[in-house]
Amino acid sequence: MAPPLPRILAPMSTETEPKPTGWRGSRELWLAAAKAAFLETGLDAVKIQPLASQLNLSRTSFYWFFKDRNMLLDALLQDWEAKNTGAFVTACTAYAETLPEALLNLITVFQDETLFEPRLDFAVRGWAHQSDAVMDRVRIADDTRLRAIRDMFLRFGYPPQEADVRARAVYLTQIGYISMQVQEDLATRIDRVPGYVEIFCGQRPSQSEFARFRARMGFAPG
Repeated sequence: MAPPLPRILAPMSTETEPKPTGWRGSRELWLAAAKAAFLETGLDAVKIQPLASQLNLSRTSFYWFFKDRNMLLDALLQDWEAKNTGAFVTACTAYAETLPEALLNLITVFQDETLFEPRLDFAVRGWAHQSDAVMDRVRIADDTRLRAIRDMFLRFGYPPQEADVRARAVYLTQIGYISMQVQEDLATRIDRVPGYVEIFCGQRPSQSEFARFRARMGFAPG
């Protein structure tokens, strides 16, 4: 029994030796690597050893931050819910003096991938076709987003049934863009925004409202 002993103890001793800060990585690092693998290759790519090799970390480092692969996958879903669904709720409750301005706040989310990641939404929806549990979470997210948009219309005086239908028009249009993976340059999409706003709420944004929106998108007001 003596010969195997050093081979077992050696890794344990290196784990307790002083290491530079972050030598095991971090929860955020592992999660970012998992998300990148998920988006680039699919769910089957989100496995501990390949991620460890990619990060140049030991497999055991993973277990400092996650109990197992299922916990990592759940963290991916939590990240999606917090970022993508959270962006909807934040935008719909943001200050706006008019409904067109409120819709422009929401449309900003659709255009800014630092706020909302369409590829992540598309990937999670694909995942949901393989898992009833994930499908349940997607449905909850959809309900939360629709409710936030509907409440926005209600805030500006629309009756409940009309608010619900208009909210669905807004949301299902955006989900259609994601599901169809529409390729459209930003300038073209922004030029179409006033027309979308008018269709969604019956009012066009004012010149100043649209100018502020264009500026947020990095386009000179015009």
